[in-house]
Amino acid sequence: MKKFAIIFLLAITVIAVNAKEGERKSMDAENAATLVLSGTVADQNSGESLVGVEVKLEGTDLKTYTDFDGKFAFKNVKPGEYKVVTNYISYQKQTEVLEVNSKQNELKIKLQASN
Repeated sequence: MKKFAIIFLLAITVIAVNAKEGERKSMDAENAATLVLSGTVADQNSGESLVGVEVKLEGTDLKTYTDFDGKFAFKNVKPGEYKVVTNYISYQKQTEVLEVNSKQNELKIKLQASN
């Protein structure tokens, strides 16, 4: 009976260790599959960087604003196609479609002033 109990406890321990290891590998794979999507927003005519432009990824809850250099960034973006929507006072709202992957994850947006 003691041998059975020891074998049973050993089997439970091995299963628990393997489950924890599989969970860790799964989490590593998820983290490795995300990218940083970044870019700049500027005025189409002057090329001047625009500060405080709202930048959203349509279909997600991700939203940010450009900094003093007109730069923005989204962290932990999964590869795929996204519509990047920019909105700024006295400029036309603009939508850019971008296929985010390890080779393409930067965007340069030029906004046209409203008339």
